[in-house]
Amino acid sequence: MRDMRYTVSIDGSLVRPEDAKVSVFDRGFLYGDSVFEVFRTYEGTPFREREHLERLARSAERIFIDLPIDLETLSREIHEALDASELPNAYVRVVVTRGSGPIVLDPSTAVSPTRVIIVAPVTPPDPSLYEAGVPVISVRHAQSSSPAAGAKASNYLDNLLAQREARAKGAHEAIFVSPTGDLLEGATSNVFVLRDGILMTPSLDLGILGGITRAMVMKAAEREGVACAEGRLSIETLELAEEVFLTSSIREVMPVVRFDDRVIGRGVPGPVTRRLHATYRALIREEIERSRKG
Repeated sequence: MRDMRYTVSIDGSLVRPEDAKVSVFDRGFLYGDSVFEVFRTYEGTPFREREHLERLARSAERIFIDLPIDLETLSREIHEALDASELPNAYVRVVVTRGSGPIVLDPSTAVSPTRVIIVAPVTPPDPSLYEAGVPVISVRHAQSSSPAAGAKASNYLDNLLAQREARAKGAHEAIFVSPTGDLLEGATSNVFVLRDGILMTPSLDLGILGGITRAMVMKAAEREGVACAEGRLSIETLELAEEVFLTSSIREVMPVVRFDDRVIGRGVPGPVTRRLHATYRALIREEIERSRKG
């Protein structure tokens, strides 16, 4: 049922990775017509699983996919896959597609949503990146006014191409910037900027994804007494930024030391970024302990 790399569940049944298949008529395959979530476990404990599943449900509702099962049942299927994997620190990916149907755009022709759970060993970034910081680049990106804005949908072509450009330029991540020069989000992350001692992050009103880690870092900032604000941030904000960092489930808090041709601060990870990462990890440990006691 498993190998050293992947444990897979499709529609509630564990399958061998080599047998893990969906129909070529599945709209997730044909059109990227699906929603997904990624989270990880720490010492066998899923981190913020409920929040991720609730966001999955909101994403599905936003693009009019009816979840085939309730979240409690989906959670049981996730834990079954995690138990089968025997991994203490795991990467978990949950995908729900609209299902299969004829090759037409009309979504009402699809039937029987497909759900897939993939569990794999988590691969965190190299520790040296936290010590040295990473470079990022800006990529111009139109703000979405689509009803799907803010949904975590699988149609990630813009993100994939942005990451390809980042890698080609020797950068760790691509940061989307609106045509008017507003910072939005990373291709796979949220972004924070420290300026004049205030931690700032783009507002969700801009159509960006409300990251679970983003919210946790804002909680860490509150604990540390660091003022935090959401709003519109122009790319020029970076010219006087003291620190910049990215957040995501796998990266946690990743310091940024260069943005395009700009050196951020002194060109090394800043003290506030380090403090917030340490506090973020302390909050994780507290949640793990509460989960074990509960």
